[in-house]
Amino acid sequence: MSFSALALALGLLVQTPGGPQVPPAQEPAQLEDVVVEGRRLRSVILDFVGEVAAPAGVRGPARWNGPVCIGVVNLRGEVAQYIVDRASDVARELGLTAGEPGCSPNVLIIAAADGRAVAGRIVEARRSAFRPGGSGMTRSLQALEEFRTSEAPVRWWHVSAPVDSETGHLATRLPGYDAPMTNVSAASRIRTDIRDDLLKAIIVVDVQKTAGVSLAQLADYCALVALAQVDPLADVASFETVLNVFSDPAVPGLTPWDMDYLRALYSVEQNSVGANARGAEIVDQMMRRARAAEAAPEAE
Repeated sequence: MSFSALALALGLLVQTPGGPQVPPAQEPAQLEDVVVEGRRLRSVILDFVGEVAAPAGVRGPARWNGPVCIGVVNLRGEVAQYIVDRASDVARELGLTAGEPGCSPNVLIIAAADGRAVAGRIVEARRSAFRPGGSGMTRSLQALEEFRTSEAPVRWWHVSAPVDSETGHLATRLPGYDAPMTNVSAASRIRTDIRDDLLKAIIVVDVQKTAGVSLAQLADYCALVALAQVDPLADVASFETVLNVFSDPAVPGLTPWDMDYLRALYSVEQNSVGANARGAEIVDQMMRRARAAEAAPEAE
């Protein structure tokens, strides 16, 4: 099922008269400097990546490798456009191409007055959009149940796939289709011809539970969970991240820590063998960026 068809179905399911309201943008607050005491920086980064990353099954972290088209339904035009523009700007900063107006969304953000009810309806109505059936494409059935029943202000679901890095074709068999053929360019124990691509992201925003944050903060939050497979149950209270915005509205939006994670995710070699190898490369990238940021004031 295409995302445009899914969007139409969702519109019929969740449309409310006048649309839910999102609070107006506020001036972001300034965070105090975070001091890490008694722990090596690498250990802190390892903890963060370990908490946040939520790839499908035993696969490595997936990312977008083609244009990202953001769609928003059930919000006023100017509010929806702000979220689309902000998420698209973050995508461009990572080197991605953002879809032009009228593109078919592969990231769908649904605003709802009752997020849990809407999530339950769309999972029931379009279950195959959430679980296509191919190996290594989604998280577990338990994770889908958590998406459906969560009381969180924002919930999300990703569909990714192992693909042939040469052709971009799926490298996993879907129900009803023949097993795919993949290219093998060179035998290696450290490199593979298979990479993991994000294909779809579905994000449900419960607007009744977002009153404490600004539109700018909400847009940044959606941008992060649209562009990376983030664990909804991650314990990030000890980290400076936009993921804490609903418990700490002083978080201004995407933090340097968040952007370092995204830049690392979109910079690492995707053809290294093993999920652990790719996770270690993300940690190494974040380490280099953190050290560079520490050295910059001294150089000035």
